[in-house]
Amino acid sequence: MKLRHTVALAGLSIALSGCATVINGTSQDYTVRTDPDGANIALNDGTTCVSPCELNLKRRNDLRVDITKEGYKPAYVLVQSRLGGAMAGNILLGGIIGGAVDAANGSTNYLYPEPLHVRLAKLGTQEEPVLLDKEGTVSGTVVAHNDEVRADVAEGIGAQAAGIATSTNTAEAGGSK
Repeated sequence: MKLRHTVALAGLSIALSGCATVINGTSQDYTVRTDPDGANIALNDGTTCVSPCELNLKRRNDLRVDITKEGYKPAYVLVQSRLGGAMAGNILLGGIIGGAVDAANGSTNYLYPEPLHVRLAKLGTQEEPVLLDKEGTVSGTVVAHNDEVRADVAEGIGAQAAGIATSTNTAEAGGSK
């Protein structure tokens, strides 16, 4: 009888823990790189570093990453917490409870873009900061990326942090974002 209770308790604890929580954890190692190196990095959660840097960030949190370096245009990148493919498998294998646990703690999510690799634009040029993929190839401008994810990220970090002008600061800023 004790063995049956032990097995049942072990099975219940696995089901309640959520598969993605066990496999992925609730945090993600996140790389921030700039071209050139040595830029100051500041996240809206108060985390700072100098590029290149490796951070351990919560998977469920959208972020704003501000990047500054003397002689270069300042830039910010909106980092989106996206739902990963682990959720479907989790519901099949871990059940509804495991899926709910994983959804609540963000362990089924991943931060995008990852790695965050930005080629900065020199002051006084017409260049724009661009995002680079894992191979170092330009994947698009920082502005285009931010525009694509802005509305979703604003739900997590707030409209102002995401760069959405409100009617009050639109009037103060002369109508620009």
